[in-house]
Amino acid sequence: MPNAHHLLGELIADIARSVGFLSRLPVHARFFEGHDGSISRAVRAFPLAGLVIGLPAICVFWAALAVGAQPFLAAILGLGALALTTGCLHEDGLADAADGLGGGRDRDHALAIMKDSRSGSYGVVALILSFGIRGAGLAQLGTDLSPFGAALAFLSACAASRALMVWHWSMLKPARTNGVAVAVGSPETGARTTALAFATLLAFLLLLPSYHLGSVLFALACAVTAAFAFTRLVDRKLGGHTGDTIGATQQVTAMAMLTALALAT
Repeated sequence: MPNAHHLLGELIADIARSVGFLSRLPVHARFFEGHDGSISRAVRAFPLAGLVIGLPAICVFWAALAVGAQPFLAAILGLGALALTTGCLHEDGLADAADGLGGGRDRDHALAIMKDSRSGSYGVVALILSFGIRGAGLAQLGTDLSPFGAALAFLSACAASRALMVWHWSMLKPARTNGVAVAVGSPETGARTTALAFATLLAFLLLLPSYHLGSVLFALACAVTAAFAFTRLVDRKLGGHTGDTIGATQQVTAMAMLTALALAT
């Protein structure tokens, strides 16, 4: 039976692989040596990886607020830092998914649009809304909470939205027979459950210093509802997930959670 040290080592390796998969942050090669490239189990660490990935952004956001920057400026700086850290991975998924879901005449046409690297009007509008809604939400947090409390709320959305990516991924079959989402394997059921448990625990730890319990539950419920609604839409339009819809889930749920947190302050 694996001991605690071995289990912790496996979790750290999964966090490192998840960070490498979801961002441009450097990860030591030893975490990938002899590994088959599957992240079916590693997805359990997505919310923990979200903490690591979000750390540079929340530091920028907090520092800007702490030195007296206007909250909206601090929010835009934080979102810019996050986009640099992820290489706009999720924003690219959102734009492609919006173009396909919005402009596709049918399933095959939608999937063909999503493979096109060019962004159409649906994708551009989706990106504007994503940055606008998240920026406005963060600005409201920066106005109503302490700089540290606002930064922790930002970090909670980074973690929860990445756990809901795993849920979306696991709930639908692949829409294509190839692609990144297929190549790296489907989430294990236990890994999905662990990811959701980690995200819930982190939300309580990060938000309860600034929010009442009901507000935390409201924010989580809004994020879950957004994930459920988007997953239903993707299933109806495409009959399965793609790498783009997985990335788009992160954006959609982050928007929902930050909006809910702003309304609850």
